[in-house]
Formats: sequence, structure tokens, C-alpha cells
Amino acid sequence: MILIEQVLGNVKDAVWKQRMDAARIDWLVLDQWEAQKNRLRKRTSKDLELAVALDRNTHLHDGDILVWDEAESSIVVVKTELKPVMVIDLEKVMAQSPELVLRTCFELGHALGNQHWPAVVKGNKVFVPLTIDQKVMSSVMRTHDFAGVTFEFMPGSDVIPYLAPHEARRLFGGAEPASHAHADHAPPHTHSHN
Repeated sequence: MILIEQVLGNVKDAVWKQRMDAARIDWLVLDQWEAQKNRLRKRTSKDLELAVALDRNTHLHDGDILVWDEAESSIVVVKTELKPVMVIDLEKVMAQSPELVLRTCFELGHALGNQHWPAVVKGNKVFVPLTIDQKVMSSVMRTHDFAGVTFEFMPGSDVIPYLAPHEARRLFGGAEPASHAHADHAPPHTHSHN
């Protein structure tokens, strides 16, 4: 077993991209639940046992490098398998009158709560994990036709860097049918459109 206490880098870094081209890659595949943890024990796709023990309030990201063996030219890379996330943008709503902002946010909260969709609010964005078919979630949003509200679906791995560990647990750990909505605050930057 190999103890992992820190990440060596990420495949997005130029130096690791070069090393990966010639390396034998072994994947540590993490699901919805595992991706939000800072401590876990798991085998890679090539059966290498790892014990991950990262600092508190940190977690692994897609593409993180955990092991590099230069002599063997082998590398262990994290692959997260997170469900997509609906990102609801309220920026245009926030520019409206306080009465309209209140009404729209209340009606949106009621609609999301009625569906039992978990949610995390950060600034002008609401993140809702895919708990049912994307077409159904789109249909619910279009049926309500909230003035000034736009939405899009993004890969969960693109959203998780904007989240604190407790928010990731709420968003991805609660992405089961019959979960209830949650809220937290502080803005990331995403591009939203219908």
C-alpha cells in the first residue's frame, strides 16, 4: 500500500502532460461519494492499493497526479466520475426590483424544493446536481419560465473546484432522489445561457 499525503500536480500542467505521453497510466477512479473525501483507501485500475490522507478541507480533483515512478515510467492519475450539474444563473434577476428578486427567488426555491433537488447557492449561481434525466430537469425549468433566470448543464468535475469540501458533500453526496435542498454562499464565475 502507498500512502498519499499530497498531490504531485495535475495533468493540465505542461510538465505532467509531457511525462504522461510516455508513461504507463494507472487510474484511481472516484465516484460521487469518494471524490468529496480527503481520506480514503482504494485500489487503482491496475490493483495498486492507495491510502489517501490529505489535509483537512482538501480533496482530489480530476487529473490529479498521486504517484510518479520515473524509473518505471508509470503514473497514477485521479479520474472523477461526477454527475453533471445544472447551473442556474440569477445575475439578471439581481438587477431587478427587490420585490421581483424576492418573488423570483422564492418561486425558484419552491420549484426546486418541490422536486426534492439538493442545491448549493454561491453568489448569483445555484448549483443543482443531476438527480433525474437532464431533459426532465430542463423541462421543469422551462415550465416555470422564471423571468431573467438562465441555466446550463456542466460536468460535475468542472463545478467542484468552485466548491468548499462541505458544499461538494452537499451537492454530490446529496445527489440521490428524495434528498432535500441546501444552501450556502460565495460566487464562482461560469457562463450561463438557455
